[in-house]
Amino acid sequence: MTDSNHPAGTSQFVNPNEDTRIGEGSKVELHFSVALENGIELDNTRIRPEPVSLTIGDGNLLPGFENALLGLRAGDRRTVHLPPEDAFGPWNPDNVQTFDTVKFAERPQVDQMIEFEDKSKSTLPGVVKSVNDDITEIDFNHPLAGRNVVFEVEIIRVTPAGQSGLSILSSNASKPS
Repeated sequence: MTDSNHPAGTSQFVNPNEDTRIGEGSKVELHFSVALENGIELDNTRIRPEPVSLTIGDGNLLPGFENALLGLRAGDRRTVHLPPEDAFGPWNPDNVQTFDTVKFAERPQVDQMIEFEDKSKSTLPGVVKSVNDDITEIDFNHPLAGRNVVFEVEIIRVTPAGQSGLSILSSNASKPS
């Protein structure tokens, strides 16, 4: 939305309120937790002093988690059960590779995480699944691949795309008489 006071391409300042709903590009402050279906908690932002801030569509949150946020507004809470394809992906047997055990500087241990470097020099973590004198099997799937997860979220603040939030603080300063 543009007008003579807000030329195209400039940000407007708004005071987000309870009617502002999450959409593509929204800036969102929230608390969340992720758990397995058996109740084992994997992450919980409520232990941090401040809520998490993110922009919908910026790639910092998996699409299945973002989709669960769309349409929510400040004060909303939601619990969503996500299947693997909407969370960390299905487990892929092609992501399990074997290596000669003797090529490791130290003998790997089952469940040990080892970081490898790919051709582009990016770090790729893998988890040791089995070790014998000849072969070490490494799983490069995300550790939560193939798992159903429970995503609980509480929305603290929503700022529409292209706008910046502004909090107005009131003070009880002395007023002239």
